Amino acid sequence: MKYPERITENHTSVSEFIILGFSNLPHMEHLLFLLFICIYFITVLGNILILILINVDPALHTPMYFFLRNLSFLEICYTSVTLPKMMANLLSEDKTISFAGCAAQMYFFLLFGATECCLLAVMAYDRYSAICNPLRYAEIMNKTVCVWLAAGSWICGSLVALGHTTFIFTLPFCGSNVINHFFCEIQPVLTLVCGDTYWNEFQIIVAAAFVIMMPFLLILVSYIHIISTILKMSSAKGRHRAFSTCSSHLTVVVLFYGTAVFIYIRPKSSYSLDVDKLLSLFYSVLTPILNPIIYSLRNKDVKGAIRRLGIKREILFCL
Repeated sequence: MKYPERITENHTSVSEFIILGFSNLPHMEHLLFLLFICIYFITVLGNILILILINVDPALHTPMYFFLRNLSFLEICYTSVTLPKMMANLLSEDKTISFAGCAAQMYFFLLFGATECCLLAVMAYDRYSAICNPLRYAEIMNKTVCVWLAAGSWICGSLVALGHTTFIFTLPFCGSNVINHFFCEIQPVLTLVCGDTYWNEFQIIVAAAFVIMMPFLLILVSYIHIISTILKMSSAKGRHRAFSTCSSHLTVVVLFYGTAVFIYIRPKSSYSLDVDKLLSLFYSVLTPILNPIIYSLRNKDVKGAIRRLGIKREILFCL
């Protein structure tokens, strides 16, 4: 199959990219499609359930769950950027994506990913305020502050995504247009850029380090103060309760940042695209499906809201 090329003044630059995805496993593509459609369905359904619970249960109308509502919405969007196109490619011989489509996919993936980085830092600050300043918590995390913190996360994410996407897609592409990945990820796309990309790679690593590490450092500082405060509590029950309010968030932070740091903050020479493809699957596909499970199974408030919602449905059914 021939793919059209875009001609520029100095280079023959592709107007389409071919996303390899899992083409090296042709006999498993239909099985993978069934697996991923199940994952997508559970991810969307689980996060929608959390959104519904937070909206309908007054007990969950707190700053912590306001940010969790943002996180659940992010996970739905985050997964929807990559999985539908990946599933379509699994069933089709035409695995192309337009130049503009690839840029749009990268932009939205970075938008939701960078926003989640910032939002996880905001959620850590919320837990710090609740545990270290309980008497002033309502004053510190009032409605206006919460809205501004959430909006700031989205604004920061949009600026990061716009900067990265504009920077990469204004570089000259020529020769191969095959992306060895299941979506338009930064590093696989960067390998298709013409000429020496050392400084491009360096700038992206620096920017990624800032976007990933700054929120992570804020999370780290918050949890140092949180743990210090918890250890000073005289009541074992109080310590357990304080730890339980942080455990879900801390688990999500470890899952999200563990793979993100490994993928983005290292030189291109150490990359193995096949390994990175598997790692990207973990943080872009598996982490969003785990978040609703983590926040429902490890959170008494959410489990209580599920029970209360069940009781309300039974009452409505009897009426």
